[in-house]
Amino acid sequence: MFSSHLLVCKSIAKINSWKRKIAWFSSLFPCFLIKYVLKADKPPFFFILRNKKGPEIGCGVFAAINFRDEAIFPYIYWGLRAQNHRGHQSHGFLTYDNGRVYLHKRLGLVPKLLTSNIQEWLKRLPGHAGLGNVRYTTSGKSDETSIIQGTQPVTASLNKLKLAISFNGNIANAMLLRKELEQSFPGFSYNCDSDIVCQKLLLELDKSGNLAEAVAACMHSLDGAFSVAGITAEGELFAFKDPHGIKPLCAGHSPDGATYAFSSETVSLDMNGFIRDFELAPGELVKASKDGFERIQLIKNPRKAFCAFEYAYFARPDSRFDGKYVYEIREDFGRNLVREYAEIVKDADVILSVPETGDDSAMGVHEASGLRWERASRRHRYVTERAFILLNNERFSTIDRKVNILGSKVKGKRVIVTEDSIVRGDTTKIIIEKLRRAGASKVYMFVTFPRIIGPCFYGIDMATYGQLIGSKHKPEEIAKIIGADAVCYQSIEGLVRATGHSRGELCLACVTGEYPTPYAQKLADEMKGKFLKGYEEKGRLYETCEISSAHSDKTN
Repeated sequence: MFSSHLLVCKSIAKINSWKRKIAWFSSLFPCFLIKYVLKADKPPFFFILRNKKGPEIGCGVFAAINFRDEAIFPYIYWGLRAQNHRGHQSHGFLTYDNGRVYLHKRLGLVPKLLTSNIQEWLKRLPGHAGLGNVRYTTSGKSDETSIIQGTQPVTASLNKLKLAISFNGNIANAMLLRKELEQSFPGFSYNCDSDIVCQKLLLELDKSGNLAEAVAACMHSLDGAFSVAGITAEGELFAFKDPHGIKPLCAGHSPDGATYAFSSETVSLDMNGFIRDFELAPGELVKASKDGFERIQLIKNPRKAFCAFEYAYFARPDSRFDGKYVYEIREDFGRNLVREYAEIVKDADVILSVPETGDDSAMGVHEASGLRWERASRRHRYVTERAFILLNNERFSTIDRKVNILGSKVKGKRVIVTEDSIVRGDTTKIIIEKLRRAGASKVYMFVTFPRIIGPCFYGIDMATYGQLIGSKHKPEEIAKIIGADAVCYQSIEGLVRATGHSRGELCLACVTGEYPTPYAQKLADEMKGKFLKGYEEKGRLYETCEISSAHSDKTN
């Protein structure tokens, strides 16, 4: 039996009664929640995490199982800590031990652990299998209580079935599926997309009694990006990708063959000394067993559409996709920019990068142009938040303090600044202002990711047209707005060539307007028409709008 040391309730009515009481209590004492709720040794307060509405998305997944019954937590910890860059708002660990699950969730980055405390952690989180997740908010509310509620991994139960998952992605048709699940699960509480995925998978598993059939049913009904790792009631570890493989998820094992793992990025395998075996294919289910990985291709002839933004911004430079390090691809981005903007390169004196995601492309610009790469923009290493995933009211003050310009190195010079992307434009504008104050005579922005013209419905927090400077302005206009002498975007063709993929194997929806999934495409098309007519967007499109009922079917 898959029992939990979390709060156990005997009836849906009793659960709902407690939820109402806790909702009232949490509104009065939010600080209490933050201090005490996210502890593995405080199980009675688990449902506080699951009260308010508003989906929150996990952005980094790590899962592992050991077949010698050795403690799995150290592997989960290091695997997740290697992915801190994928989500700084909260993190969670789940372990499985003899039919029971143990949870530990906290706000903030995965922290350092003292060696003297390791035994305490092993007691809190025992077991030979486990899941981990780091998250940042791409949908729903962003207040602290809502962030707590969206922390993963998540669990669900139906009849005698139990399930736990760690999820990375975003479900574009979540609102439609929510209605279905509310009818199937009396008292269903919807907090985040991971709830949709977990409950939908559990519902299909209850119908078929077969994990592969249940996952296949989810692949046909969920529209969006989903890379998932999970544990069944029997302790079986599994993972699967959506039919387009939009988000990364790889598999690996320890050199002694005792431990098998799934990870969003290869750096987590490296951190544990594991061997990378393969990247999960689109529409593939993989089970981990004592004999290795069992691979089941559920979607025949899938159309791959891997997220191109992973290469430019999201992934760590020392991660590998298809055998190539991300930093190598970013260097190629820089070389492409030199070829595409040769005349501007001739007019420049030095190269400067926006640390740290602009560093590798700066090396590429340097090698292709011969210009000096002046390390005149320095990042404060202890300001750890990534500006792209900060809340609006935090972004400006953090950016201004995060990057320091060495004025004497740029005074009177024509500067090429390498940047990974321009989404809203606020980060770039502040850096250019700092360069101008330092005396730079010209500032040319070399941007490795092409101009973003449309929202992302797959897990990147740019889900409305209005927030995207590129959806409203051409490069020349953007240059004036942010104070640059020129904004030079890498071409789509250059980006595709550097990744080693064909254009049809990448998700480029945010730069082309062509979405790989049908519901997302119809949503984008309808909302773009309204946006161009002056429609005021209120929140993320996949939360606030449903496309006309005549076009709401999900088809593959």
